[in-house]
Amino acid sequence: MLMPKKVKYRKQQRGRMRGKAWRGSELSFGDFGLKVLEPGWISDRQIEASRVAMTRFIKRGGKIWIRLFPDKPVTKKPAETRMGKGKGAPDHWVAVVRPGKILFEMEGVSVTDAAEAMRLAAHKLPLRTKFVARETSAH
Repeated sequence: MLMPKKVKYRKQQRGRMRGKAWRGSELSFGDFGLKVLEPGWISDRQIEASRVAMTRFIKRGGKIWIRLFPDKPVTKKPAETRMGKGKGAPDHWVAVVRPGKILFEMEGVSVTDAAEAMRLAAHKLPLRTKFVARETSAH
């Protein structure tokens, strides 16, 4: 699973997800991408499941870029614990995404293969997404 090597603070507040993604909202590396349409959290496990689904479908053909990283810790209190006694221990990591963010990019495959691979990846994610392609094939 993806997670930071080291963080300054173990626990974070939840924060808010207002506005659109201005950075990371255009294709930078590949010719095809998966763009998220609503705000939310994507966990490290969901990112990994999407990556595996895409990689298996394209069978080592082409190249995939993961454009998000789970750098926000989510805490969880143990089961059957009474309220109070402080914040729970860090449980997993999430990436905060806003509408318009490109999650994955791909190149070196046909449009139909890329669209199908992205569709399989999108099924692993909790948010609505859209397949996007570069206007021209050249960078």
